[in-house]
Amino acid sequence: MNTTETTESAAASGQADIAAVSAPIESAAASGQADSAATRAALVMEGGAMRGMFTCGVMDVLMENGIRFDGASGISAGAVFGCNYKSRQIGRPIRYNKKYCKDPRYCSFRSLLKTGDYYGADFCYRAIPDELDIFDRETFAKDPMEFYIGATDVNTGKIVYHRCTDGGMKDIEWMRASASMPILSKVVRIDGYKLLDGGMADAIPYSKMEELGYNRNVIVLTQPKGYVKKKASALLFKIFLRKYPAVVKAMRDRHLMYNRQLQEIQAKEDAKEAIVIRPPEPLRIGRACKKPEELERVYQIGRAEATRRLPEIRKFLGQ
Repeated sequence: MNTTETTESAAASGQADIAAVSAPIESAAASGQADSAATRAALVMEGGAMRGMFTCGVMDVLMENGIRFDGASGISAGAVFGCNYKSRQIGRPIRYNKKYCKDPRYCSFRSLLKTGDYYGADFCYRAIPDELDIFDRETFAKDPMEFYIGATDVNTGKIVYHRCTDGGMKDIEWMRASASMPILSKVVRIDGYKLLDGGMADAIPYSKMEELGYNRNVIVLTQPKGYVKKKASALLFKIFLRKYPAVVKAMRDRHLMYNRQLQEIQAKEDAKEAIVIRPPEPLRIGRACKKPEELERVYQIGRAEATRRLPEIRKFLGQ
């Protein structure tokens, strides 16, 4: 059944039911009335543009070793790369990124000037998944894993979540919205929202999965342990996004949100309430890296880290 759910930032899905009708869902602490004794495992994926190649390496090792999750959530690169876990397409994102990273239709200032999107919307979200490196929508739809992605509502500065169910055009548009970097992307209009990159409002979507009743979470970060985000200048956002003051505020305060999330995740890791997989050192890769060998380098770091942690992950998940 083609179904979608959309949830606002502080809210969790009311019934998390695969047969649910598409509708906004208000806050629900009980999200799905999940049994507190039940174990529900989720994969949580941070964004970070081409740092996401680390996440791709982690994902591929987990898939190759038969690690399954009841649910997953991704923001920005974590959404557009993470969808391949549900479609079970090992190696797909590293493959097409290496092949097309130098193609101006994929990402370039030429694309930005010509289309309004640094990452060309038609090429990235139609040509690649439909023609050049096919996205397996049939497997995506049949796979029972619930997959949630988030984007930022430019009018409120708050996160809005969407449950992807069939990998169709609506799901793809939500993925595009989740990864649409401010200033370098056009606002994405879908389901009555005007959206941009989800990382502005909720960089690491672990709270969302906890609200939905997922209590065995593997969190993939793209920054090393001890990383602290510094406050960024909001000048460019004030100039280019002055129509959306809530976005300007979100970007001004983003370092506070992100550092708080890292502290909370560290506490969960220390309490053995979550497994956290992160790079052993800074990845030192540009957000729009066009060097296939660099993409491969970061991907292999992810593979190595996931392989090293595999016994621990299996024990934590009971697999």
